[in-house]
Amino acid sequence: MAKVSVRFYRIKNKLKEKTLGLGPVDDDDISFDDDLMAKATAALEEMAEDYPDWVGALIQQLSDVHRRCVDTPEQRFQHFEQLHAIAHDMRGQGGTFGYPLISNFSDGLYDFTGTKAATTDKNVEIIKAHIDAMRVVIKSRISGDGGDIGKQLKDGLEAAIKKYT
Repeated sequence: MAKVSVRFYRIKNKLKEKTLGLGPVDDDDISFDDDLMAKATAALEEMAEDYPDWVGALIQQLSDVHRRCVDTPEQRFQHFEQLHAIAHDMRGQGGTFGYPLISNFSDGLYDFTGTKAATTDKNVEIIKAHIDAMRVVIKSRISGDGGDIGKQLKDGLEAAIKKYT
């Protein structure tokens, strides 16, 4: 066997310097404009108020595509792609706006609609369970982890998954 020589290079991470446009920076030297932070926080809070309406429209889209999965099983692969794309968009949004259950359920839906997912009637039922759970969260304005109701929703979804897999 031939002798192999390996070199390992440690490259300094200069991302902080590049983003701030400065030379070497010490973490203690970083500060943010308080007015700018207040404006950003206010904008995020305003978006959070609108989030239930906004995500409600996405949940309705999911429901419409799910209905097409039931009505046209021969086209399920395309419908699963649509569901997968919508779920992908929703995964990160819920936690940002105070609805981590939406992110949790969207993440599960994303997994069940991936390219390797089976397009069986059982998976279509699991998709419906995810959509129903999201609908309850938004209609009931269940923010945070949802407490006991959130746990019941998660448990119910897990039971549906076990039933159909």
